Amino acid sequence: MFEALYTSDEMRAAEEGHDVEALMERAGRAVAEHALRRFPDAQRFAVVCGGGANGGDGRIAARVLREAGRRAEETDELVGADVVVDALFGTGFRGTPRPDSAERIRTMNASGAPIVSVDIASGVDASTGEVWGDAVGAALTVSFHGRKVGHVVAPGRFHAGETVVADIGLGSATTRHRLVAEGILSAVPRKAAAETKYSRSVLVVGGAPGIRGAAALGARAAFRADAGYVAIAAPEESLPVLETLVLEAVKRPLADAVELVGRARALALGPGLGRDAERRELVAALLRESDLPAVVDADALYELEPVTRSAPTVLTPHAGELARLLGKDSAWVDAHRLAAVVQASERYACVVLLKGPDTLVAAPDGAVWACDVAEPALATAGTGDVLTGIVAAFLAKGLDARTAAAAAAIAHARAARAAAKPSGLIASDVVEALPHAVHAAV
Repeated sequence: MFEALYTSDEMRAAEEGHDVEALMERAGRAVAEHALRRFPDAQRFAVVCGGGANGGDGRIAARVLREAGRRAEETDELVGADVVVDALFGTGFRGTPRPDSAERIRTMNASGAPIVSVDIASGVDASTGEVWGDAVGAALTVSFHGRKVGHVVAPGRFHAGETVVADIGLGSATTRHRLVAEGILSAVPRKAAAETKYSRSVLVVGGAPGIRGAAALGARAAFRADAGYVAIAAPEESLPVLETLVLEAVKRPLADAVELVGRARALALGPGLGRDAERRELVAALLRESDLPAVVDADALYELEPVTRSAPTVLTPHAGELARLLGKDSAWVDAHRLAAVVQASERYACVVLLKGPDTLVAAPDGAVWACDVAEPALATAGTGDVLTGIVAAFLAKGLDARTAAAAAAIAHARAARAAAKPSGLIASDVVEALPHAVHAAV
């Protein structure tokens, strides 16, 4: 269900006790072999080397390329190169490149030739994915032993290109952060013979006029993610419209939300709720006074204050919402996604799912599970409400908060792929594809 994601410190620990020269020989050879496999017609390779071990790997790669009959040399003269090998910085790099190194990075990027990065694109922090200055935009990254955090977490992920992992003879190790595989969906329980519809019941609180569709999408997604019973608590004037949008759900006035809690197994707070003071207080009261698992999204995140809860709780913000929760701006969150989601999880003492192509799920212990969903089609209105409904259904099935959030992100992406629309995907398409996505063989 998981793949290790390494920080630079964890890689150093994994390499301890091994013959450094032997590791470099394997690493350099792997770079050359993968470069030839990806660019079989390339004849001239320009290898840009730094002064450390990463540069040593690059020099070995150049030697192996020459042995294979290619022209390969350590040089900053890139004109006429078919492929550039970036061996400038390694996984130990942090911060902003010095001016001379920044100029070398800009020259690589401007060369017009595809770039193969050795272990990590130079300029990317391997431990966080942060980019503080100029960074190489690789077509291919050959990572040694395992993927690094910076290959998966934005903005670093956008510099990695295709990432391949080369075995250089190191043993497995425990890492703090993990990449979630589709196998996590095997943890989602199926219906049991003894269950009733109330065994997996969800209460959606939202649906204000003008944004009623958000609550409808959340409720429909919960049903399609295998909830047995869904109720929607919405403003009185929204109920007639919701009656036509979600036939199977029970609809009750927002004032009855507290009463409806007694029949639910999980709460979905926020889809189309609105942001007035009365509704913010309703969210706070439901979180304070109920012991139900809850997913908090959209309007329910607005001016949300930390609430002490023993029940599983998941916040599902996008970058702008997370920025408000932390008192930052969204540009800061985009630049420091790993740090931001960890800070939010610590502050709110719950699981936080930061949406994006690198969807990050953080728990208060500081460990982050990355869900490499990378489905551009999901960047459309209403898909966040669908994700909320899936998380709620998985919480109602009894999954712990972190597993429910990560499994929901994977199911969400699988459903988008299953909908198979080259363009024009809408949130309802994702909803209808959920049954197959959740329980298809993985």
